[in-house]
Amino acid sequence: MAVEEDGLRADARANRDRILEVARKALTADPETPLSAISKAAGVGQGTLYRHFPTREALALAIYRKEINALAALASTLLQEHPPLEAFRLWCAQVADSSAMKRGVARLLQAATSEDDKRETYQQMLLAVRSLIAACETAGAIDRGANADDVLMLLGVLWQIPSHPDRDAQAARIIALIFRGLGAKSG
Repeated sequence: MAVEEDGLRADARANRDRILEVARKALTADPETPLSAISKAAGVGQGTLYRHFPTREALALAIYRKEINALAALASTLLQEHPPLEAFRLWCAQVADSSAMKRGVARLLQAATSEDDKRETYQQMLLAVRSLIAACETAGAIDRGANADDVLMLLGVLWQIPSHPDRDAQAARIIALIFRGLGAKSG
């Protein structure tokens, strides 16, 4: 069996990825979902789940890291596929969508996240925001001089919106306010 660059065999990597995906959905819907239900839904034994994630907190942290990695990588993908302002708006919408996951595992994350974890994930998101701002400024789509730290802080509000029927509309209004504050030139 081939070993991948992270040291896991391909089948172990597939199991880990499947557990993370099932757990993300399950814990977003119900943070109290038993780990036994997650392992069963992922089609793996409990021993496999615990080998990868010895605690519920370790599982929550892995879900969060995977989500942050995906969001950070998405910025460059969107910039390749869309005009800068549209890419930035799409990226912000994805941040809003991912907030449901963070809310679902927030209590677990507080217990599991070290200051180093917080700094690392913040830096990933900050780099993504910087690249999106730079592209928009270069294209003349927003005013020059936006501070990426400030924009990221404002985007953090999206992760605080409670679940309610108008949640998506509220997130869209907040994103629109951010873009008006950035002096967005179109759309």
